[in-house]
Amino acid sequence: MAPVMGTVPVPGSPTGLTGLCPLAGPSPTSSIHVYTQREVYGTVGSHVTLSCSFWSSEWISEDISITWHFQAEGSRDSISIFHYAKGQPYIDDVGSFKERMEWVGNPHRKDGSIVIHNLDYTDNGTFTCDVKNPPDIVGKSSQVTLYVFEKVPTRYGVVLGSIIGGALLLVAVVVALVYLIRYCWLRRQAALQRRLSAMEKGKLQRSAKDASKRSRQAPVLYAMLDHSRGTKAASEKKAKGAPGDSRKDKK
Repeated sequence: MAPVMGTVPVPGSPTGLTGLCPLAGPSPTSSIHVYTQREVYGTVGSHVTLSCSFWSSEWISEDISITWHFQAEGSRDSISIFHYAKGQPYIDDVGSFKERMEWVGNPHRKDGSIVIHNLDYTDNGTFTCDVKNPPDIVGKSSQVTLYVFEKVPTRYGVVLGSIIGGALLLVAVVVALVYLIRYCWLRRQAALQRRLSAMEKGKLQRSAKDASKRSRQAPVLYAMLDHSRGTKAASEKKAKGAPGDSRKDKK
């Protein structure tokens, strides 16, 4: 017990003065914190781990104790089903867990977990984990509710998460397809533009070549035309002069 200062009468004091003397009083205690899951699901015939962890400001002492209680579904009574003390685990004979319970905790790792094998519908209920680590003994126990099913139901959060995930995946696929189609279209347009540019360039080159050929052929054509005109004129002259010559010959 820690000493506490108090006032008591001082013997032999003529004025009845009081002095300070140590008085016995309770020592302050720390608070221990216990943590479990809120809900655990299992199927008939399988096993489930009931996790229990704790935090203590004190070193783990040899006097640490861990206790599990069980309150069946629909019952008001709670029974002790497991107890750990003096470094040894004890499974209580009360209830139907004696042959189906396994200690998997380690107090030095701040773990007080147990495993229940061969689950049955009668295991539905609330399990309470309580830890004491003297002098750290003040604290609140923690509870976990066990639900045993023929098949573990799909939780609403899992379904909702799957729906949201599927929707986001679908949106991502659609966006990717839109970008892919746009990319292919732009690439095709660029290729078509290059082809049209090449065709226009080729047309311009052919036009230039044709114009060059025509410019070289024009003098030749003009010369041929002049030659044909001269030949024609000479033929006409000759044709006009031919009748007179024939009359002279006759004379």
